[in-house]
Amino acid sequence: MEATKTKSKIDEKSIEVSAHDASSSPIFVDPEKEKAALRKFDQYFLPMAFLFLVLSALDRSNVGNARVFGFDEDLGLKNGQFGNINTLFFVFFILFETPWVMAIKRFGPDKALGTALVLWSLVTLCTGFIHNYAQAIAVRMLLGACEAGVSPGFAYLFATIYPRKSTAKRIMLGNLANTVSGAFGGLFAYAIQSMGSRRGIAAWRWLFIVEGCLTVIVGGVAWMFFPSSPETAWFLNKEEKETMALRKIRDAAYRGEDGFEFKWIKLTFKDAHVYLAGAGFFFSSVAISGFNVFLPTIIRGLGYASLKVNYMTVPVYVMGALSLVTQCYFSDKLQKRALFLAGSAAPVVTGYLICVGTASPAAGYFAMFILSIGVYAISTIIVSWVASNIMPDHKRSVALPVFYSIGNLSGLVSSQLYPTSQGPRYVVGNATSAGLECVAVFFFVSVWFLLRRRNARKEQLALEGATTNGQEGDQGVGFEYGL
Repeated sequence: MEATKTKSKIDEKSIEVSAHDASSSPIFVDPEKEKAALRKFDQYFLPMAFLFLVLSALDRSNVGNARVFGFDEDLGLKNGQFGNINTLFFVFFILFETPWVMAIKRFGPDKALGTALVLWSLVTLCTGFIHNYAQAIAVRMLLGACEAGVSPGFAYLFATIYPRKSTAKRIMLGNLANTVSGAFGGLFAYAIQSMGSRRGIAAWRWLFIVEGCLTVIVGGVAWMFFPSSPETAWFLNKEEKETMALRKIRDAAYRGEDGFEFKWIKLTFKDAHVYLAGAGFFFSSVAISGFNVFLPTIIRGLGYASLKVNYMTVPVYVMGALSLVTQCYFSDKLQKRALFLAGSAAPVVTGYLICVGTASPAAGYFAMFILSIGVYAISTIIVSWVASNIMPDHKRSVALPVFYSIGNLSGLVSSQLYPTSQGPRYVVGNATSAGLECVAVFFFVSVWFLLRRRNARKEQLALEGATTNGQEGDQGVGFEYGL
C-alpha cells in the first residue's frame, strides 16, 4: 500500500506538469476516457464509501436497538432522559460538520475520514462500559463530534467527483447505508438479544462492544483503499489520472482553484438558497431522524413483544431501500428534483397520520412501510439538489455542511418527540412529524421558485449580451441551476 501511495505522489507531479501545459489552450477531455475513469471510482471508491457509511449509521442508530432490551433500565434513565441524550448527540454532530468537511477538502478523504473512523469506533466500544446517565451523555456527545463529517463529507466528495446529472445515484448511498444498517442492525441486535448476558455483561452492552470492534477492523480495511484526491487515486492508471486532472482544469471556472479564499465563507452565509433548502431539510428530517432512532420504539409501542421488535424493523428498511434506489434513479434521469421531493412527502405524511388515527398494531406496522417509501428519498434528493447547485468546490465545502447542520437541527426536535411518558402510541410525536413534513414541502417549492428566478435573470442577461452579472460561483451568469 505504501508503494502505491509513493507512486501516486510521483504521478501527481507529472500530472501537474502536463495539466499546466494544457492550460494554455482550451481544455478538451475525451468523454469516453472520462467515463472510463469515473467507472473506476464506481468500482473501487463507491463500495468502500458505502461500507464506511453503513458502519457509521450502524454505530449511530444502534442505541435505538439497545433501548429495546434494557439500555434505559440498566442506566436508570427516566422520563425524557433518553431524548436528552440524543439531543446532545445532535448538538455536537451539528457543531463539527463544517470543520470535518473542510478538513476533507484540506487534507484529503483518506486522512480526515480515517481519523474519524478510529475515533468513533473507540467511542462506540466505550459505550458498552457506561453505567449512568452522565456517562451516556458523554459518549453520545463524543460520537456526534466524531461522526459529524461522514455523511456531508461523502456528499461533498460525490458532488466533486461525479457530474451533477448523476449525483443522486451516488449520494443516495448515505441513506441506502441507513436502510442497510437498520436492517442489519435489527438482525444483529436480535441475535445479540437472543444470546442474552454472557460473562456477566448485559446483551445491550455486547451490542456496542462487538459493533465497535467490527467498525475498527472492517472500516480500517476500507480506509486503506481511500484515495487522497480524485486526480491521484491509486486505482487509476496514468492516462486516467491525467484525464481527471484535465477535467479539474476544464471545470475550474466553477469548481475553483486549490487556494482557499475566505470570501466563499461570506458568500455562503449570504446565499438565501442555503437557508431555504436547509429549512426544507430541517422540517423533513424530523421525520427521518425520529424514524431511524425510534422505529424500534414505535413498533414496540404498537403492542409487539420486545423480542420481535428488532427483526420486525428489517422488512421496513428493505422497502425503504427499494424506494430510495428507484426514486434516485428517476430523479437523475428526469432531472426534476423538486417534483420528486414534493411527491415523496405524501407517503411520509400518510404513514404518520395512520399511526395517529388508529390503535391497531397491524395498521400501524403497515404505516411504517408506507412511511419508508418517502422518508429516505426526500433527504437524498434534497442533498443532491443542493450539492450539485453550489459552486465552486470551496463554497461547496462550506455551504454543504452548513446546509447539513441546519437540517440536523431536526435531531434536537425528533429526539424529544418520543418520551416514555407518551407511549405506547406516541400520538404527539407522530402528528408533529406529519405536520412538519407539510411545512417542508413549502420550502422545497420556495427553493424551486428561487432557482428558477435566478436562471431567468441569467438568461435575460445572456440575451442582452452581458458576460457578467457581478456575481461569482454558482450565482455567476454562466451557471444554470438544475431544478
